[in-house]
Formats: sequence, C-alpha cells, structure tokens
Amino acid sequence: MDRPESGEKHHPKLPPQGDAPGLLEQFLPAYDGKMVQKRRIPRMALVAIVLASIAVVALVTGLLVWHFHFRPGKVRKMYSGYLTISSHTFSDAYENYNSTEYKELATKVSKQLYTSIYKQNGWLSRYHVVSSVQGFSEGSDNGIIAYYLSEFNVRENRLSLVEEALDKLMVGGETARQSRSGIGRTTDNSLIIVGMTSGAVDARLAAKNLKRSSERLLHAHANQTDSFRSPGFPESSYPSNLYKEWQIRADPEHRIRLEFDVLDLEKDCRNDFIKVYDSLAPTEKQVITEKCGIRLPGERFIFLSSGNVMLVTLYTNEEKNFPGFRAFYSQVPGKIKECGGELTAGGTFTSPGFPSHYPPNIECVWNIEVPQGKHIKVKFNKFSIHSPEEKPLDCPTDYLELKYRICGEKPPKTVYSIKSNRATVKFHSDMSHVGEGFSGEFEAFEPADPCPGKFQCDNDLCVSTNLKCDGYNDCGDMSDERGCSCNDTQIKCKNGFCKPRFWSCDGVNDCGDNTDEENCGKCKASFFTCRNGRCIYAQKECNGYNDCGDGSDESQCEKSIVVRCSDISYKCKNNQCISKLNPMCDGEKDCEDGSDEAECKCGIKPYKSSRIVGGKDSNEGEWPWQVSLHTKTQGHVCGASVISNRWLVTAAHCVQDNEKYRYSEPDQWEVYLGLHTQSETSKATLKSVNRIISHPRYDRISYDNDIALMELDSPVTLNQNVWPICLPEPTHDFQTGKAVWITGWGKLREEIESVAPVLQKAEVRIINVTVCSRLMDDGITPRMICAGVLSGGIDACQGDSGGPMSSAEENGRMFLAGVVSWGDGCGRKNRPGVYTRVTEYRNWIREMTGV
Repeated sequence: MDRPESGEKHHPKLPPQGDAPGLLEQFLPAYDGKMVQKRRIPRMALVAIVLASIAVVALVTGLLVWHFHFRPGKVRKMYSGYLTISSHTFSDAYENYNSTEYKELATKVSKQLYTSIYKQNGWLSRYHVVSSVQGFSEGSDNGIIAYYLSEFNVRENRLSLVEEALDKLMVGGETARQSRSGIGRTTDNSLIIVGMTSGAVDARLAAKNLKRSSERLLHAHANQTDSFRSPGFPESSYPSNLYKEWQIRADPEHRIRLEFDVLDLEKDCRNDFIKVYDSLAPTEKQVITEKCGIRLPGERFIFLSSGNVMLVTLYTNEEKNFPGFRAFYSQVPGKIKECGGELTAGGTFTSPGFPSHYPPNIECVWNIEVPQGKHIKVKFNKFSIHSPEEKPLDCPTDYLELKYRICGEKPPKTVYSIKSNRATVKFHSDMSHVGEGFSGEFEAFEPADPCPGKFQCDNDLCVSTNLKCDGYNDCGDMSDERGCSCNDTQIKCKNGFCKPRFWSCDGVNDCGDNTDEENCGKCKASFFTCRNGRCIYAQKECNGYNDCGDGSDESQCEKSIVVRCSDISYKCKNNQCISKLNPMCDGEKDCEDGSDEAECKCGIKPYKSSRIVGGKDSNEGEWPWQVSLHTKTQGHVCGASVISNRWLVTAAHCVQDNEKYRYSEPDQWEVYLGLHTQSETSKATLKSVNRIISHPRYDRISYDNDIALMELDSPVTLNQNVWPICLPEPTHDFQTGKAVWITGWGKLREEIESVAPVLQKAEVRIINVTVCSRLMDDGITPRMICAGVLSGGIDACQGDSGGPMSSAEENGRMFLAGVVSWGDGCGRKNRPGVYTRVTEYRNWIREMTGV
C-alpha cells in the first residue's frame, strides 16, 4: 500500500469479494469478533455531544471576551505625603537633591517605604510600582520630614481597598511639622519612622504625555524678596502639556509668603491651572489654593504657608496657551502677631496675615470684654472663610466661632450681636484650602438703645436716619427700605420697595421684581428685544440665524455667526462681520483670519501688576497704563492712558490754553509713566512730549469731544510698570450697570486743594445715558458715558481729568471705556461722573496714531 501524501487522510479500500478477510484486520485489529463491525451511535447521544461541545466553546469564548474586554482595567494612581524620621537630623545637604547625603537618604527612604510599609499590606504591595522622594525639610525634635510620591497600577474595582489601606497608614490629623506618635516603627538599623500621612494626587497630574520639570532650590532669605515665573513669561505663552513644580523653602521657624502679581491663564480650571501646596509633595490633602483665569484689579493673591516649605505647580493641556504668571516669595516670622489675644473697650481684629489669605492649620482665640452691663457688636467689613459647600451648615473645615460657627462668604457690614459683655472668638483652619480671611471690628452698646440717634437695621447695623426709604440698600439686608411710603420722586415697586424714579427704564432691574423696567416700550416677556428695536420670538435667540437683522440675537452666544455688516457688528480684517458681542482679545478666535486676536498685547499687567473721592490706595504696578501729566511749573495737572509705546490718550480740556498757561504747547509738559507715589517721581519713567493732537470738534462749553492725543518724544520701554490699555472697537458695548474702575491722583475731597500722594482707585458702575442726562440737566451727548455711585461718596475729581475709566472684560483684559471729563462737584448724591466715550473715537485714534 502506498504511503498517503502529507496532509491527506488515507482511506483503505475494502478488498474485493473473495479476497482473504485477514487484509482488513491489518488496519483495524479486533480482539473481539463482535468489534470488527462498527457500531452506529444513537441519535439522542449525538445531539447531546454536539450541545455539550457548543456549550464548552461558548464558555471559553465568554471567558476570553470578559478577560480582554470586560474585566476591570488598571488605572495609574499617584499618592503623596510625608514621613517623619526621628533617627536623622536635618542639614543643608538634605536640601540639595544633587548631594550625596540627599541621594543616599532618598534611596533608603524609597526602599523602606515599600519593604517596611507597603509590603505589610497585600493590596499595596500587589499594585505598587515605584516610590520616590520629592524633598526633605526640618522636622520637630531635630528630625527630618521626607516628602514622597508613590505610583500604583490598580484595578478599578480594587481602588477603594488600596485607598483604605493607605488611610490606615496615617497618624492622627497633625501636620508633619508637629511631633508624632503612633507608627514608631524601625525600618532598619538606621531609619526610624515615627509618623506618616498619605493622600491622592490630582489625577490630571498623572497623565503620561506631560512634559515634566521642577526647580527645587528656591530658598527665601531674611529681608529679601525673590521671584519666579511660568516658562516663557512675559515674552511668550507657556508651553502645552506641561507639568512644572517650584519647591520653596524658608529658614526654620519661618513661613513662606507667596504673592502672584500677574496671573493670566485659561479661565477654565479643568484645562490650565496653578496649585499651591503646604508641602513639598502635591498631595490633595494639603492644597492651599487652585487658581486659573486672570487676576483682576483689587484682588490679592497672597498666601502663607503653615511651616517653612511650599510647593507651586503649573499644569497646562494641549490648547489655548496664555501668558502665564509671575510670583514673588519671601519669608516671614512663623509666629503671627494678629493671631489671638485680649481685646477690651473696642477695636479691630483680623484673620492671621490679613489682607493675605490666612495660612492652613492655624488656630487663634480672642477674648473680648466690654464694660459690665453692655453687650458686644461685631461688624465684618470683609468675611471670606473657605467652605467645601456653597451653603455650609456646620462649617467642618475652616470657621470663625462667635455664638456658633460661621464660614463661607458674607457681604460687607455683616453684623453679629452678642448679648453679654464677654465673648470668646475662635478662628480655625484645617490643613488645606484657605480663604481671603476676615476683618472685624467690635464695639460695646447699650442693650436698651443699640443705635443712639440712628436707624437700627434688622441685622443690627446702625445707619443714619436720613438713609431710610431713600431707595438704596444701606443696611445690606434691605430693612431700611421696608414699610416705606413712596413720594413723588420715587417708583412704587410691586414688591413694596421705593426706588428713585430716574431709575425707571434704565436697563437695570433696580426693584428686584423688574417693576422699574416694565412698560418701557420693550418687547413682551416671550420675545427677545433686538438692539435695533425689533421683537423676535425668544426661542430664536442663539439659533444660529441672524433673525434680528443686526446680529444682536446671536451676539452673546457661545458660537458666533457671520452676519451682514452693521453699526453694531464687529468687522474682521477680511471684511467679514460677526455677531459676537465684544469679540476682540477675548481669548477666542472668532474671525476666520484671526484678526480679532491679532493685536492683544494690552490691558494686562505684564509683571505686577479730577482724585478719586471715596477710593483707596492702589498697589504699585496695578494700573501700568496710568500716566501723570506734569507741567514744569505746577506739578501734577492731569492724567492720561498709555495706548502704545509712543502714544497717550488724555482729555482735550487738559491741553487748552488759558490766560496764564500755554497747555497746548508740547514743551510745557513732563510725562511720568509707571508712577505710583507723587513724591517719588525719580522712580518713574520721565518723557517729554513731541506733539499734541486735540480733537478738532472739542467744545469748551459742553465738553463734547473731550479727547486728545499726546505723542512722546521717544518710545518708552514697556515693562512691569508701563503697559498699554486695550482700545475698544466702535462696536464694543459697555453695558449699563457694569462695574468699571477709575484711577488718578486727583483731589481726595471736593473742598480741599491738594492732590492725592498715592495713586487712588475706586469701583463705580456705568449708568444709563437717559437717566444720567436727566440727572445732569440734559448735558449728556451721545459721545459721553456716565459712571458713578448714585448714593454719592465715590467719584473722580479735579486732577483726575484725562485719566482712564478701565473696564475689565470677561477674560480679565482691561479696555479703555472712558476718559475722565467733567462732573458736578465730586462724589455728590445723584450726580455721577461724566466721561468721554472712547468707542466713538476709535477710528479717529487709529487714523491719527496708527494704533
């Protein structure tokens, strides 16, 4: 018989009839004659075998699918914290991560962290990948604190077990800088760990695509302030997909003071952000703050550590890079003077470090005592204590305890009364997330007459009796405006309040129930009012179509559309017009050619960032576009604004000649840029004027077209204290009710003659033109814009003329909304300030200066 070919099945042929039967037996040997004939398998058995085979295949397939597709996957989790080592004493060598001592101890700690701690728990040892030391600092009792970072690769359904195991490693709720008890384990012959904390790291920081870098040798020194900044700042934006750390240290028994004078990041903290930690490792349990967006005027981003170490981190994602930040650091004594004490008679008390944010992990107690028979009233002008909840009930983390715990945000002039002549006030902050703090003042009062000669508000605040029923919320809780009988000069709101009649139809809901804005010739409630006066169905707003015809129904939507050009639509350089309101320099590319974001090096503080009646001192570098115009014989006369390295904007009435002075002649002027204090002009940049361009249609009587341009004799170097403000396009809309800032060195009060020594700032709101014209005896033209506080007390005054009215737009960039022009006195009730409306002159400025 032939051998079969490879891969083929051999089927022997049956022998022909008559052949010897022994031939078949060669291939199918049978030991029983009955077995020579093949048996037929029953049908039912065959079906059972097939079904069983299918079941086995299905089971194996299911297990494979589950294993590869449905079995919980592993996630990368980072945890950090610190160990307190009592067997070693800190030295300067442990501060330098390149030193031999640092490397040897770091290696030993990393090894023992696994072998002596994680290995004792099955879940931790199973999923542990690697641990590393991030730094060392002084511990209590001459020990060392080791800050570590551990990586685990954990199955999702085992995360809770790992976190539970890590929590059990922690000792109490103390910080690393306090003595510890609890673990007390000797890991080998030379390393004794007496305490440990652990906490999760922000999951975003564990992304593998991040470019990582760190600076670990920043050390604060006595009587010295140093700085650091984000990569590329201020010449370029920070890189994408970046994670960078700055470790800061101070001398023993000191704290670190950190101040961000410029912060300009993407406004969505899910994308780009900075985090400050009260540690050298990024544990979430010791986050002092997380910030993004832009620092606005008046905001104080100042933070204190609880000990002598601090960590600052910057995270960026792959898109929308911004300028970044600059920060200053220094050291201050560890003991804070304003933390607790004995208070009598009357006075003030503040949170530790105020006006900076209070530090984490601190407790202060004040004992207040006033004369026998009197009670205590505490008023807070500022109150901002961090709470993890929007409306906390029990204030579990940070709190101030008077009669009970209080936290969160409270409005200015919040009052608490204590029916006793003695009180204990306790302030407490935990290990993470801090607030701006509080500033309180207390006084004694007679229980029978708590507000002698004044009106007592429901919140126990005392206000002048002539403020009752004047339409203004002087109490803060509206109690001075309840139960009033409206007079002929007021509107009777449906909710019972009385409001000044000139607030009617001004675009602001002053009544609170919109009574003052009804019957104003506007569209019905179910319609949208276009800026051109048309009424469209409310559902058509933001539907992607220009239903109004002027694009106003699409102007405040997330996505801008291309519309027919009109007086209120923004025109791109490619001559396309878009519907979006105020798109210029808002951080979003709205024009196809990107022209709306092309010239935006303005309106931010690149490093640091008639007087203002009722204002307060500004910070140095806070208003880098503010200019002081001096004449060579008079000193400070007017203000101005920097709009480029060569050009200034001021008021036309500042450069008009009179019988005594030739203000229109350039050689009469000295320009001080970057000035903060008038007595320190030597610190500012001094420039001369090359030419002055006053608006050709300026009216000396009405102050119409009150704007002028000054060209410097040479370009000024733009720096931390000299920077241009953004010029708004003609279509830019500064809406009624918007808060704006006025700045200058003008008179502090109407009745005095001298100017303010330090640059002043004050916040006012834009007032409806119709209302303002009525208040100002019909003296307002379309080229003017009004702003102020109608209750009086805050205003521009003589010496502020020509200076800026600055408007912070949504992304924090500052635009020149107005130029200080004129007013009726300074800070008078119902007499707002009048400013030149810059949007009316944008094309003229561009034509004259090229800016």
